[in-house]
Amino acid sequence: MQSWLRYTLFPFSLLYAAGVAIRNFCYDVGYFASLSYDTPTLCIGNLSVGGTGKTPMIEYLIRLLAERKIAVLSRGYKRKSKGFVLADAHCTVTDLGDEPFQLYRKFPQITVAVDADRRRGITQLEKRVQPEVILLDDAFQHRRVTPTYALLLTTYDRLFVDDWYLPTGTLRDAKREAKRANMIVVTKCPGVLSEVERQAIIQRLNPKPYQIVLFSYLSYGAIRRGDTGENITLSALQKTKVALVTGIATPEPLVRYLTNKDIEFQHFEYPDHHPFTAQDLKRFQHFAWVLTTEKDYVRLEGRVKSLCYIEVAHQFTAEDKAVLEKCVKGCI
Repeated sequence: MQSWLRYTLFPFSLLYAAGVAIRNFCYDVGYFASLSYDTPTLCIGNLSVGGTGKTPMIEYLIRLLAERKIAVLSRGYKRKSKGFVLADAHCTVTDLGDEPFQLYRKFPQITVAVDADRRRGITQLEKRVQPEVILLDDAFQHRRVTPTYALLLTTYDRLFVDDWYLPTGTLRDAKREAKRANMIVVTKCPGVLSEVERQAIIQRLNPKPYQIVLFSYLSYGAIRRGDTGENITLSALQKTKVALVTGIATPEPLVRYLTNKDIEFQHFEYPDHHPFTAQDLKRFQHFAWVLTTEKDYVRLEGRVKSLCYIEVAHQFTAEDKAVLEKCVKGCI
């Protein structure tokens, strides 16, 4: 949305803020109930509408808790199915949504389910699967469930304390609700930060005494061919005509990475979770390589020739990694 239009809609953001405040007040005073569960639940979310790296964080936790029986519960944004759906070999990306489908394909050893009603989803998982831990994807604002442990993500270049409510800003929940997080992770940092930079950000976030603040940066990994799964080297892409296709909230880190690697590309940028149409595909079919994200790949697979995707993961310093592992494993 154009910046001038966002500011024009400022009065609507005030109405939105009032609605958010009333809702949270009803939960705070107990007028609306929030339930906890016997199965440990880890909530991964944010206060904004997206782009903080929730899916890579889910993947990080899946690897961290590999010895556990894990279930991931997501809303399944923009899926065409309804109610509770337990992922199986018959499910498609339209049944689960792009991110849950990506997780199901990438981690076949775990359980993936979708349900907009998180209470029902948890109940069904406890009944059918009996997981040892449930990762609640994008659930920080879903106050009908009180998680065992909550990780709040916020990006380095747009901390939630500097943001504003929709539609003027990107906040969908109040800044003060950050108090419900056990841990705040500042994501998409430009590499390892100095101690001075870390402390400056922590001071701006003003965490509660019980909250831990960690910092992560994105690490881009292998580029894989969609048809064979084989790796493609950066040098191979440097010699060809590349289309970069993204339907994610914040493609800027990936654009910077490819630019710094001397990859010449034309960027076809679409909104988050964009349902690619036949007309969209015609725009980049003639390129030697079509490079996309893992999330977008599951919506483009089988529809584009020479399709490849790039892997991405959160990286922490050794100290932050040890703290994260201790806190997450300690709450289960």
